[in-house]
Amino acid sequence: MEFIETALDGVVEIRAKRFGDDRGWFSETYKQHTLRDAGIDIDFVQDNESFSAPTGTLRGLHYQTAPHAQDKLIRVIHGSILDVAVDIRRASHTFGKHVAVTLTAQDANQLLVPAGFAHGFCTLEPNTRVAYKVSGQYAPDCERAIRWDDADLAVAWQLPATGPTLSEKDEIAPLLADQPDLF
Repeated sequence: MEFIETALDGVVEIRAKRFGDDRGWFSETYKQHTLRDAGIDIDFVQDNESFSAPTGTLRGLHYQTAPHAQDKLIRVIHGSILDVAVDIRRASHTFGKHVAVTLTAQDANQLLVPAGFAHGFCTLEPNTRVAYKVSGQYAPDCERAIRWDDADLAVAWQLPATGPTLSEKDEIAPLLADQPDLF
């Protein structure tokens, strides 16, 4: 595995190696001791998968508060996404800043998004499947969302001309400045 630091401390792009022959390829997408050797010591407790039919499906920006904050390791099984992490740690010098990484099934890259960051993604092609590991179980009472088009965040989502396909929750999410429960 190759580990690529991003502009936000703790958010890391991980590239798995593929070993191929005339049958196809094999890849180790998660290997606990390899991550630990790279300084990533997270106990993942749950695997999640989402399917998004239309291009431009936007999920996020989501996070969970303590005591159920989650680290996430995101990868694409089919298709591609623009994956975004926003620093929501008030004491951080990069508070309110974000990174955006294109994740594709073809490239086999992943993004590690630690607790203390809001996370979201936008599908770049139809029928995209995303899988991600989380370090904490889903806790509805700790679930929060930040508005995807918050002007202060200035995320350059790669949206189709028709705009995003959103959930009701994401359509009405508050701005970052209006969030009482940050890290």
